[in-house]
Amino acid sequence: MITVTTFIITGATFGALSIVFGAFGAHALKNVLSQDQLKNFETGVKYQMYHAIVLITLGFNFEYAHPVSYWFFSIGVLFFSFSIYGLVLSGAKGKKMKFLGPITPIGGLLLLLGWLTLLWKVI
Repeated sequence: MITVTTFIITGATFGALSIVFGAFGAHALKNVLSQDQLKNFETGVKYQMYHAIVLITLGFNFEYAHPVSYWFFSIGVLFFSFSIYGLVLSGAKGKKMKFLGPITPIGGLLLLLGWLTLLWKVI
């Protein structure tokens, strides 16, 4: 069962991890990644944080939350952001995990469906 607490804990976890990954990218990876790779990594971090904030906001405004939107946002972040992290880091090592390439747009689609589910719930 998806509860207020589920939304807030998931959002807070994603938010905390985005801070860790953002700092890791900005400091530890700055001299390892190309500018393009660093930009891609930052995109994953940004989208993760944006959706962490959405999950927390929905947790505090639970009347607008829907269990389906929780799953779309949560799985979307995992697929979108984490596949980008994997692609960038494996590419930097010269062993790009190409199987992750199709996962990223699926994650983006899930994030979009999360927003559309939210829109549907409000309307």
